[in-house]
Amino acid sequence: MALNLVMLGPPGAGKGTQAERIAAAHGIAKISTGDILRDAVQSGSALGGAAQAVMDAGQLVSDEIMVGIVQERLARSDTAAGFVLDGFPRTVPQAAALDRLMAGRDPLVALEIAVGEDQLLRRLLARRVCDACGATPAGTTDETCRRCGGRLVHRSDDEESVIRERFAVYLRDTSPLVDYYRARPTFRSIDGTRSVEDVAGEIETAIASMVAGTSTADRT
Repeated sequence: MALNLVMLGPPGAGKGTQAERIAAAHGIAKISTGDILRDAVQSGSALGGAAQAVMDAGQLVSDEIMVGIVQERLARSDTAAGFVLDGFPRTVPQAAALDRLMAGRDPLVALEIAVGEDQLLRRLLARRVCDACGATPAGTTDETCRRCGGRLVHRSDDEESVIRERFAVYLRDTSPLVDYYRARPTFRSIDGTRSVEDVAGEIETAIASMVAGTSTADRT
């Protein structure tokens, strides 16, 4: 059975960190919105060109373009064993489109990493990223990146007013996804306020439980 996941949660909840761990542990493709947008633009495809034009105009890429880019990415052979999506879907219409793309595939697992606004604020105000490779190490006090040796710096958009606005946008536009997936047997909400290791452990327990439940349902 292929393991197909979507990661849900507000900015700074740790979705990217956990998505990388899941992909490595299960040997599946990690697909992030930023990566596939960059790939589409660099490929020179029609969808990539459309996305580039929208971004150059300072606008958000439409659901139609994003769904098309995700569809192209999921058609690649490295997703046959499964995938973990980080940053898509962001809206209920995108989630509905993803359901249509999943026709003929194994069920979609939805994991919410739940973190409150105050905890997110403390976490993001302390967050630093590598100015060379873009890595975002969790909970480190290092000054240099362990991956490439680059300098760890404070992100320009990790200011309190910006963080609170991003959280408000998440509540308005993206948190309805939790309600969209909540009734499914393949949905779990994970307490994201704990350590990276503890969150990863609960995620693996949840995945094992859902996969076992799905396999049982397939046999009945």
